[in-house]
Amino acid sequence: MRRLIIGVFILTFFISSSYTKTEVITENEKEWESLFDGKTLNGWHRFNRKGVKSIWTAKKGVLTFDPTLRPKGDYVHDIVTDKIFKSFQLSIEWNISEGGNSGIFWGVQEGANILNPYSSGPEIQVLDNERHSDAKANPKFREAGALYDLVQPSKDVCKPAGQWNHVLLTIDHNKNEGSVELNGTKIVEFPLRGEKWDAMVYNSKFKDKCDFKRFARLRTGKIGLQDHGDKVSFRNIKNS
Repeated sequence: MRRLIIGVFILTFFISSSYTKTEVITENEKEWESLFDGKTLNGWHRFNRKGVKSIWTAKKGVLTFDPTLRPKGDYVHDIVTDKIFKSFQLSIEWNISEGGNSGIFWGVQEGANILNPYSSGPEIQVLDNERHSDAKANPKFREAGALYDLVQPSKDVCKPAGQWNHVLLTIDHNKNEGSVELNGTKIVEFPLRGEKWDAMVYNSKFKDKCDFKRFARLRTGKIGLQDHGDKVSFRNIKNS
């Protein structure tokens, strides 16, 4: 009888474990790696520098840039990941202040001759569409969710300042495809290289600027969050 009980227990445990594993895969559909632990800036550093200044705070799962905490005379506080990415998906939520402007970069390179993250890394716009002038121009290449100055969103699905917006950025160099989903709606699609990409860059602010010789030239780089002088928060930052 004891052997029978033990056998039933083992079989029950095996079935239960298998079901739990399947359930996790079904719920998550893919493996995600957290890029922000919710408590520290581990895994991030100041662009072209070491560490992160207290102008960025991590508290209760939220990463916040607060310009009122800016050290005197210190004006560059864009941060980038320690990790380098190639093809990936980035899932991130952002919450911009009223009238605010910020951005999410990918493909960022660092070096003595690279002055800013946007010199090498394309940007997904983070913006208060209702109040910031960048959203008023037409075409809307600088509206929230836009591939900044290159591709305008197909529609405005941005939530107002003070509310959380979710971005899913997909970069697939194997397929030469990039896309942006904002709050569950795909609003931007673009190639990552080739004639169409070159034409977009040629017709943008990035044309013929010496500071942009490295702009989107490499297929690997870091993810960055922008210091644009306005308060902004991020949370649930992860990649797959």
